Amino acid sequence: MKQRLRPSRNLTLVGGNEAVTATARGTMEKTMKAKWLTLTLALAFAGGAAFAHGNKVHVKGTVEKIDGGSLQVRTPEGKTVAVKLLASTVYILHTRTKPGDAPDANEDKPAKLSDLAVGDAVVIHATPKDGNLEAEEIKFSAASSNKMASAASKPKF
Repeated sequence: MKQRLRPSRNLTLVGGNEAVTATARGTMEKTMKAKWLTLTLALAFAGGAAFAHGNKVHVKGTVEKIDGGSLQVRTPEGKTVAVKLLASTVYILHTRTKPGDAPDANEDKPAKLSDLAVGDAVVIHATPKDGNLEAEEIKFSAASSNKMASAASKPKF
């Protein structure tokens, strides 16, 4: 009759030969190393995601007012945020597809400040500086396309 192996308190196999004990110990060590590696990678990715934009601030909302050097945005929470426009600010016009087209068919096109209008939906990547926000990138979609897209998505009775 074969002797049955059973784990002891110190995680060595009792009642087996040395080859089986060494193999089991090696398997346990590999399993623990894999668990630690998985945990380390998960923490690294979580930390990387937290610091992906550094000290950048995202402002999302609707354009309320456009002055020569600044923009006022009404956020979904109802707050008004002022963002300073720089000569280096990049403007991107986001155009939506027609109803029925694939969702990934949306396009982003280079734009300029004159393309931006009151009522446009914006997402601004800004840097805090001296108590103000300075826009690095403004991605926007025209108010008329927002209305068309929302009207197209509502069912008609």
